[in-house]
Amino acid sequence: MASSGNFCTLNPLAADDGTAQSKMATLSKGNLHTSRGTNDKYNQAIGTHGVATGKWYTEWYISDAGFPSWLVGWHYRSDIGEYSGASPVSDVANICSFGYFTGSNIYLTKFGSTSTATLQIAYSSWTNQGVPTTGDVIMNCMDFDAGKGWWGINGVWGDIGSGAGDPANGTNPSLTWTVADYDDFKFPFTLNWAQSSTAGEITFNAGQDSTFSGAIAAGSGTDDNSVGNFKYSVPAGFLALSSSNLPISSDIDPAQTDDDFPQKNFNVVTFTGNGSTNAVTGLGFKPDLIWGFTRDGNQDKRMIDSTRGGSSRLYSNNTNTADTSQTAISAFGTDGFTANGGYFNNDNTKACGAWCWRANGGTTSTNSDGSADTTVQANTAAGFSIFTFANSSGSKTLGHGLGKAPAMYVLRGVGEGTSWGVYHKSLGATKYLNFNSTNGSASSTAYFNDTEPTSSVLSVGSTLTGSSLICYAWAQIEGYSNFGTYIGNGNADGPFIYTGFRPRMLFFKRDTNGHNWITFDTATVTFNPVNEYANWDTGNASGQNASDKIDVLSNGFKLRSTGSSFNHSGSTFIYGAWGDVPFKYNNTF
Repeated sequence: MASSGNFCTLNPLAADDGTAQSKMATLSKGNLHTSRGTNDKYNQAIGTHGVATGKWYTEWYISDAGFPSWLVGWHYRSDIGEYSGASPVSDVANICSFGYFTGSNIYLTKFGSTSTATLQIAYSSWTNQGVPTTGDVIMNCMDFDAGKGWWGINGVWGDIGSGAGDPANGTNPSLTWTVADYDDFKFPFTLNWAQSSTAGEITFNAGQDSTFSGAIAAGSGTDDNSVGNFKYSVPAGFLALSSSNLPISSDIDPAQTDDDFPQKNFNVVTFTGNGSTNAVTGLGFKPDLIWGFTRDGNQDKRMIDSTRGGSSRLYSNNTNTADTSQTAISAFGTDGFTANGGYFNNDNTKACGAWCWRANGGTTSTNSDGSADTTVQANTAAGFSIFTFANSSGSKTLGHGLGKAPAMYVLRGVGEGTSWGVYHKSLGATKYLNFNSTNGSASSTAYFNDTEPTSSVLSVGSTLTGSSLICYAWAQIEGYSNFGTYIGNGNADGPFIYTGFRPRMLFFKRDTNGHNWITFDTATVTFNPVNEYANWDTGNASGQNASDKIDVLSNGFKLRSTGSSFNHSGSTFIYGAWGDVPFKYNNTF
C-alpha cells in the first residue's frame, strides 16, 4: 500500500449547534465507530477531512442495525446542524445520504433536498442484498466535480430504475445535485435515530481498515494511487479519503521548490519596539502589505504597502486620511522590514507585531480589465493583490489581477477620511462591513453595486469616494486560505471550523452590531489554547481573557469561548484564515 498520510476518521471536536435534537454521537475504536447513548436524540458525527472537489470512495459497516433508523453519507459544512426528524427541515439540505428507516424502502437524499427522502426505492429492487441490516457493508462513490453519487451494499451497486450504478463510467448514479450550489467543503457523515433502544452502531472506513475493527474478513480494495484497504474494489478514478490524496493548489504546494508555499506568502512576525530605527527580520520573504499591531499598549493599527510606499500609512481602526508626514517603514527588506520610530507600531519597549503578505515586490502594472484602469501588483499563486485607482463619479468595475474571484476585499479613499468598505463572499455583494466599526453587515447598492466579483474584475458603487483609492483583495486558495461562516453555539465546546490547513492567523466577526473584528495568530501565542487576540477595529492593546480562547489545529480551529463576540448561540460569524502548513502535509489531526 502506498504512503497514505492520515486517513479520515470521525471528528471528536465537532460540536452540535446547541439544539436538543442534534447531538454528537459516541465515538470509539479510533474514532471510526459511532453509537448512540440516549433514546431521544439524533446522534451525528462528521469526518476530519473536508473536500470540495474530486472523486471519493468510502465504506460503512452496519455493526448493529438497532431500530433500525440511520443515515450515512456526506454533510456540507463542518459543524453538526439541527436535525429533529421532522420533514422538511432546512438543515437536511446540507446532507447527501443513504438511509433506512424500517419498512420496505431505502431512502436517498441529495444535497439541496429538505426531506430525508429525495427518492424512496424498494430494497427488493435496489440490489439483490435484501434489507440493509447488521453485518452489511455500504459502499459509496461521490463525484463532487460532476454532482453525482452512487450507493451500494456488499459489492453490488444500487439501481434506482435506470440500471445498476456504474461509478467508473459515471452512469446510473443514485443521486445528482447542482455542483455550483455546494462548492465548499463536504465531510463524511453519519446520523443514528435513537428510539427505545440504545442500539444502532455504524463503523466507518476511509481506507484504514477493511475489517472494521475485526468485525469481518479483510478485503483487498485499493484506489488508483494504491492507497487504502477496502472491503470491495474501488471503482477506477475514485480515491481513498486520506491526506495524501487531498487536493491542494499547485501554486501553493510545499512540495514545490520555488517560493510558492504558504510561509513565503503570508506570515506574522513579533518584535520588541525600540522607538527608533528597528530592523525586523525573521519574516521569511519581502512583504508588500505590512499591518502592524501593538500587544501591550494602545496604538492605532497601521496598514502600509509597497505600492504607496512607507511614508503613507492608513489605519484599520479609523477613517483618518493617509498620514504622509513621516516615514513609518524605511525599507521593505528580503526577510522583513525596517520600522522607523513610533510612526509604525514600534513604541519603545512595547511588544509589537505585524501581519504581512507578499504581492509582487512593489512592482506594479496598469490593468485595463474594468471600466476604469487600476495600478496593480498581484500574487496570483497566493491569491493576493494590491491596487490603486483614481476615483470617478458613479459605479465602476476594476481589474484586480488575481485571475480568480476574490473571496474578500477591502477598500477606501487614501487622501480623504472615509470608512473601509469590506466585501466577504459569505455575505455577498449586496452587503458590506466596515473595518473601523463594530456594526454588523448592512445592505447598500452604493458599496459594491450589488454585483459579485469575477475572475477579472470587482464592482464598486458611489459610496467609496476619494481622489485616489486603495484596495487589498484576497482569493481563496485550497490548502492556504479559507473564508466562510460558522454558527455559534454559546458553549465552551464551541464550533470546529475546517480550513484545510493549520491557521497561522485568522479573524472572525459576529454579523451584528456591537462586536469587534477579532484576530488570533500563532506567532503571538505559540501553543493551545491561544488566548491573546487583537481587534482590527480598535487601537486597543491585544486582549487576554482566560475564557476567550481557541485551539489552532492541523485542519482548522475550534472555539473554546462562550463570549458573545466569539460564540454567541445561534449567531452567524464570518471568518477568514491564512495558513502555514496544509492539512495534506500535517502529520497530526
